[in-house]
Amino acid sequence: MEGPPQLPPELWVCVFRFLSTEEKHAVRSCCRLLRGLVDHPSLWKDHTVVLSDLRRYTYGFWDTLNRRRLTRVAVRHLRRKEWRRLVKFLPALTAIVFVDGGRQYKETYLDNLHRFPDLRDLGVRNATWDAALMSPSLTQHLRARLTHLGVCNVRLPCTVEFVGAVSELVNLRSLLFHHQGEGFGLGTVRPVPRGVFHRLLLSLRKLQHLSWGMKEEPPVPLPDDYLSPPDPEQPGASSYGGPALSSLVLVDYPENALPENALRSLVSLRSLTVHYRYIREGMECRLSSWLSPLHQLQSLTIIGGNSLSTYTTTIPPTVTRLTLRVAVTLKDLDSVAPKVPGLQHLDIEQNRSSGSLCRRIPMLFPQLRTLRIRSASL
Repeated sequence: MEGPPQLPPELWVCVFRFLSTEEKHAVRSCCRLLRGLVDHPSLWKDHTVVLSDLRRYTYGFWDTLNRRRLTRVAVRHLRRKEWRRLVKFLPALTAIVFVDGGRQYKETYLDNLHRFPDLRDLGVRNATWDAALMSPSLTQHLRARLTHLGVCNVRLPCTVEFVGAVSELVNLRSLLFHHQGEGFGLGTVRPVPRGVFHRLLLSLRKLQHLSWGMKEEPPVPLPDDYLSPPDPEQPGASSYGGPALSSLVLVDYPENALPENALRSLVSLRSLTVHYRYIREGMECRLSSWLSPLHQLQSLTIIGGNSLSTYTTTIPPTVTRLTLRVAVTLKDLDSVAPKVPGLQHLDIEQNRSSGSLCRRIPMLFPQLRTLRIRSASL
């Protein structure tokens, strides 16, 4: 049987960069030479491998992961012996995401993270804690190390206590917090108190990306300065002491949860995503006021909410990427086009006039590089 062409290894690696993970594995099974080339570390940089039931993996499997120098894993529930296996075979992990289907955990479960000295990125998904998610000793251990933290769809015994612990992680660059609830009751998602949230922002001066969720409408609208903690060293109505955020994601927000001036101090934002939970009839659109001070905004994503016409006039001209999950008409795009002359990427939902839109869009946005029109059912 004829082998592969005799090419320099670096050329093979360059070719394999164009393959998907499944295609790489198919090529890898052809012969020993290709297996070694496909396992080159540069082909698996930033790749995350999903692990479950670690007892079933062979020494050969762990050896392959080490040859690829994989440092990112997503794991399901780990028993005590499985923690030992993970530490033994992948001691240099920099990112661990726990993906569990509604299990209930104790405070000490994550204390095993002490054994990963290079850990920088931690994620927790779909779980319930009957005590603090991060113990004081773990918080202190990760204080200067952790740069990325994501907690999504997790039920905590006390949200305020958790946010207080996160405030100690002074080197965080990215924070995602979409909590499911507090305690064990239903309908208990409430906004983090203003004072606690301000302490978080004042402590995380290096934070660049913030994704914050809230599933229920607050009893009263949040205060104007909820996202704008005043600088304690320079008190004043217009002072801002929080981090210079470049990206903000607001998830599951009712229209009236945040006031009109909610983003007035976040002038450094380059990316904004707003995912509305619902819109009440007769509710005034506040998005137009939010967009007004964002003169550096480059990417805007709106999912749900009011019609596009209610905030078209305030979309910053600096926007080059626009994603809309709302009803879009040809008239709407006619209004948007003069506001974003440099638009390069457009992502909209399909509607009855999609054919007309496709014909008109190239003329409206001459700088456009990519166009995506999705089905509304997706």
